[in-house]
Amino acid sequence: MPRLHLSATSASAHRAAVHHAQARALARRWFFRDCGVGLAGIAAGALAAREAGAANPLQPRLPHHAPRAKRVVYLFQAGAPSHLELLDHKPQLSRLDGSLPPAELLAGYRAAFINPKSALLGPRFAFRRHGRSGRELSELVPHLGGIADDICVVRSLQTDAVNHAPAQIMMNTGSQQFGRPSLGAWTLYGLGSEAEDLPGYVVLTSATGTSGGASNYGAGFLPTTYGGIPFRAGGDPLLYLSNPRGIDRTAQRDSLDVLERLNTLALEAVGDPEIAARIQGYELAYRLQASAPELLDLKQESPATLARYGITDPAAHSYARNCLLARRMLERGVRFVQLFHEAWDTHGDMVNRMRKNAADVDQGSAALVADLKERGLLDDTLVIWGGEFGRTPMMQGGTDGRDHHNRAFSIWLAGGGIRPGHVHGETDDFGFNVVRDPVHVHDLNATLLHLLGFDHTRLTYRFQGRDFRLTDVHGSVVEGLLA
Repeated sequence: MPRLHLSATSASAHRAAVHHAQARALARRWFFRDCGVGLAGIAAGALAAREAGAANPLQPRLPHHAPRAKRVVYLFQAGAPSHLELLDHKPQLSRLDGSLPPAELLAGYRAAFINPKSALLGPRFAFRRHGRSGRELSELVPHLGGIADDICVVRSLQTDAVNHAPAQIMMNTGSQQFGRPSLGAWTLYGLGSEAEDLPGYVVLTSATGTSGGASNYGAGFLPTTYGGIPFRAGGDPLLYLSNPRGIDRTAQRDSLDVLERLNTLALEAVGDPEIAARIQGYELAYRLQASAPELLDLKQESPATLARYGITDPAAHSYARNCLLARRMLERGVRFVQLFHEAWDTHGDMVNRMRKNAADVDQGSAALVADLKERGLLDDTLVIWGGEFGRTPMMQGGTDGRDHHNRAFSIWLAGGGIRPGHVHGETDDFGFNVVRDPVHVHDLNATLLHLLGFDHTRLTYRFQGRDFRLTDVHGSVVEGLLA
């Protein structure tokens, strides 16, 4: 083999290259010796992320203990419906209509907008008893009365927030601050999803958008795979779901295969779980192109089913249609479905707006519970109905409105291990303060996670140097709500 000869210039360049390589080696040895702990942490984090992303991040997983509920449908009534007109009957407030509230009731109290010394406003609708349990419910919700023995009414809920956006975000994420994962995201993170061709967490909206926006259903600092996916009311349920002209399924599949290989190489090199989320998102969108049209076609449902939900036009967007879609999604393995109906902000014109809003949601909500029960799904499906806070017993907007009230409000629950035909908690004669069995938002979330099979103190995610959880450092399971 001929020997390699170097010119003087080349020899000088060679010596410089050798010195540079030796310096790099020394620098590397110093880095490994003195920065070993940090490097080990980086390596371990990348390895964990790579292992997490190697499989489907939505693969079903086992919770901490045997769950009572395997899926959730959350009927969120954004805008805060008045508990005094729907779920918490106060005859004494009717008798005191127009009078000033007792001074002791207002000690230390600050209203959101009104003068706390505004006159009392009695309930504007009658209440009737329903079912074997004799549940008192407003005349506005006769269909709910038909399932009175299947629901549990919580009349003692409390929250920290007094305005819509922070209160909605707190109700859904356990915090008034933006950036925390929602209940749906925590559920998906803990349990995964059984849906192969649909998102694990779907969001449906009616009326207007929510004050809290996407933070109500976002993944926060969890991988984006676990966030809620909003379905649009018209056209494609997701933007750009349909292929553009000239692109058929074969060409799209070929393109996705190339993208998947490139993303997999990036995942192996970097270990970023967001890359795994991207891979999962592309594949899910591809499968959705085939599954979404069948899912959204309510013409497959019988006329009796459509009538039960109060749906006259299967193609028209409505809260009732969303309720039926929710049932179809739960049947197909979707883990968490959330309906948002932002229409309940009644600072004025309360009687007309309450009557319309109740008519919009009552039949669909009750039909969903009854339908799930008949199909054998209610026992392990958790149904939640309620808003972000309640309404004051004092009037606003002349004589026909109520202000925000966070000290006491009502929701109802059904299925999934919830105690049926039960009323939990009690407020005073004005519906102003809780006098028995208070339930904070953190307690409610701890209970919901318990029913899903989780110890809320152990379902955590490490972020910015500490372990976060849905209930922060608060919350206790409310045993009285459990069947």
